[in-house]
Order: sequence, then C-alpha cells, then structure tokens
Amino acid sequence: MSRALLYCIVFIVLNLTAISPVSALDNLPQQHDQETVVQDQFHGDEIEAEHHAPPGWTVIPFVLLLLMIATGPLFYEHFWHKNYPKIAVALALLVVIYYLFVLHNTHGPVHALAEYVQFIALLASLYIASGGIMIDIDKKATPLANVLLLLAGAVVSNLIGTTGASMLLIRPFIRLNKTRIKAYHIIFFIFAVSNIGGSLTPIGDPPLFLGFLKGVPFFWTLEHNIIPWAFALLILVVIFYLFDVRNKQNFGEDDVEYSNSISLIGSRNFLWLLVIIGSVFLDPNVIEWVPAIHYDGQKFSFVREVIMFSVAYFSFRFADKKAIQGNEFSFEPIREVAFIFIGIFGTMMPALELVGNFAASPEGSKLITHNTLYWGTGILSGFLDNAPTYINFLTAALASQNGNINLIADVAAFANGGTFHDSVLDLKAISIAAVFFGAFTYIGNGPNFMVKSIAEQVGIKMPSFFGYIIRFSIPFLLPLLILVWLVFFAFL
Repeated sequence: MSRALLYCIVFIVLNLTAISPVSALDNLPQQHDQETVVQDQFHGDEIEAEHHAPPGWTVIPFVLLLLMIATGPLFYEHFWHKNYPKIAVALALLVVIYYLFVLHNTHGPVHALAEYVQFIALLASLYIASGGIMIDIDKKATPLANVLLLLAGAVVSNLIGTTGASMLLIRPFIRLNKTRIKAYHIIFFIFAVSNIGGSLTPIGDPPLFLGFLKGVPFFWTLEHNIIPWAFALLILVVIFYLFDVRNKQNFGEDDVEYSNSISLIGSRNFLWLLVIIGSVFLDPNVIEWVPAIHYDGQKFSFVREVIMFSVAYFSFRFADKKAIQGNEFSFEPIREVAFIFIGIFGTMMPALELVGNFAASPEGSKLITHNTLYWGTGILSGFLDNAPTYINFLTAALASQNGNINLIADVAAFANGGTFHDSVLDLKAISIAAVFFGAFTYIGNGPNFMVKSIAEQVGIKMPSFFGYIIRFSIPFLLPLLILVWLVFFAFL
C-alpha cells in the first residue's frame, strides 16, 4: 500500500512541476496510410504542446478558485454569494488570455469551451426537466426505506445518468425525511446516487461516456465494474443505516398516518428525459451523418447541445405547475453550478495539461501501473472534474504502451485485452477511480454541487467544502476507496 501511495504522490508532484516533458508518442507504430496521417497529426500536436507547455505557476488561479469555493461560504459569505460569478469568470479569463496571447495555444481554450458547453447542456437540461416531476412518498421515514431509495437511485443512475437520478430523487428523499433530515442524508445521497451508482453504463457518469465515445465497448463497464459497484454500495448503505438508525429526531410520530403510497405529478416530463438521454448518442465522432463544427481537423458536436437546451426551455415552459411548486423549483442551483464550473473548466487547463504531458513522457510512463492509475486518476478526479481527468489518464496509459487515444481501434483493443499489457486492469482502475473518487469533494462531479445547492435552498445546513472532506470523505469514503483498492487492484 505505501509503495503505491508513494508512486501516486511522486506522480502528482512531478507533473505539477514539469515544464516541458518529452512525448512518449515518438515510437508509435506505423499502420495503414490513413492512420499514419492521423498519428502524424497527433504527434505534431504533441510537439507543439511541448513548445507551449504551461509553467507550473499557471495552476495558481485554479488553486485560488478552489480555496475561495472552500472558504467563501465560511468567512465572507455575503461577498462570496454576491460576487462568485465575477470571480469565477475573471479567473477563467486570466488563464484563457495567457493561453491565447502568451502560449499562443488555441487548442486548450477551444476544447475547454466545447467540454463546458457539453457539460452544462446536459446538467441544465436534466435539472430543469426533472424539476417538473414531483415524486411524493407518503411513507414513514425509516432507515430501511432510506436504504432502499438509495439503492434504487444507484440503479436508476445507470439509466438516466447520475445527474438525472440525482435531480429526480433528491427532492423526494428530502421530503421523505422532512421531520428528521440532516446533512449526512444528503452526503450519502451524493456518495451513492450522484457518483458510485453510475458505474455500470456509459450513460451513468460523464467519464464513462467519454470512454465510450473514444472506443470502449458499451457493455464493458457493466461486465467489469459490477462487482466493485455492488461491493462499494453495500458498504455505503450499511454505514448509512448505522447512522440513520441512531437518528431519533421526530422519529416515529404516532399521530401521523401514512398511506404507504407513491404519487407522481408531471409524468410527461419523463418523455423530455428520454429525449435528453437519446440525444446523448448524437455524437459526430461516432455517427458520421451528424452535423458538426469542424475545427483544426476535429469535429465538435452542436446538434446534441441544441436539443438539450431546447428540452430545458420547453420542459419548463410546459411543465405541470403543481410539480414545479411542489418541488420549490429554483434556477439558483443550476446558475451557481454554471458559473462555478466556468471557473473550473477555464482554470484547470494547465493542471490537466501538466498531468497529461508528464504521464505521457518516458519518466511518467515508468510510473504507470494499475495501482498508480487508480490513485492518480482518483485523487485528481476528486479535485478536478472527473471527465477530463479520466481522458487524460486513459491517454497516458495508452501512450505508455505506444497506443493512441485518437484511434478507436487502439482504445477498443486496450479495453478488450490481449494487445496491450495488463490493459483491462488498467482501464478498470481508471474507470472505477474516476467515478468513485468523484464523490470526494463538492466539485468532483457536476451533480454534487447541484444536490448541495438544492439542499441549502430548502434550509438544510450543509458542511463547507473542507467540512465535507474532513467530516465525511476522509472518515467514511476514503476507507472505502482504500478497501476497494485492496480487494480489486492492490495484489493483482
């Protein structure tokens, strides 16, 4: 254990101080002519990245933003809530301007913008469409009922995504526990439904969907992740049950009668959710006939995003007003996420680039094993958005064995095994870590911040950024993550 952790620490420290690492793609094997052109173009991009690699100090705006997210609500709450949009946008602009006019690098900002638009289109559409669905559970709030709801949410998250499941179920979960709700209810919901639950399909969590688009077979995650998924969820709900059974606040009111029924208002919004999930697959890099924006030899989706934003508008415009009122629907949570993640996507470019460049270098590739991939992907997924972190570490793992992330055949071979050494275990480590560690902080995965905001909107006192980590992630989630590593990776 200590050896793998040491490798992980060295790996992260070195990539944050690396200035111009050497690409490990120099020895890519030559294939047929078309693939050779693609590889040569990719190799040229890597050389350009070497010449324009960001210095280590460019991660300061990102670190500053994280610190302000953590300390603002605690020490200067009024200033933070009034000015966080300006702060997030200003810090992002600093990094973007540096990339454009000092590094002369347009690739990073363009990719960050495209990823942000994809990210916010999905989150906003799922948030608004699910806001028009009111699920009311007229049942006594018992630990067993809560456990069943968490497990149901973990299953549903693989069908409509962790964002969709979180937005659909967090309000019923809060209403069910309205006489006894505490912060731990929301935190374990984030752990189980907003993150770990979505490990079984590419729809479940954004990192896995990006892997699918790159060439990982659709059912690969179900085949390889289901046992760690069940193992982690079982431990989580047992810990939650032990918490919940001790919660006696207004517990078991004798004068209240329950019908034990579940009512549903606004069911037509499920059709809007289906439209969103269907549009997810309209990717021009997978389906040739889908229109795209062509930029520097790459194709960026826009049809999918137009559909999602349209669904966001029409699902709210024609939503059942009783459901909107019953959910106490507000745009503030998605507004907060939109501005905070503008800052995160803009400022994290140098951190991601330094990680990717170092991991693809000869020095970095020597450190790449399934153990360092698990801890490296995991730790950074907790503090960076886990989707680009997943792609960076998959790129590094492939590059360390002369594979190319831009070739679907290489990614598929890496997932299926037999071509690259230990590749199935490597990909499993990256996949599990990206999804599981996404629960470590409020910013590790998009739904985390939204669930927190919804809880605060209805008056639940949530822990601060550091409070979340110290009170819940370190004592409860971290031991689980270590146990998952010991059982499924450490000794293989």
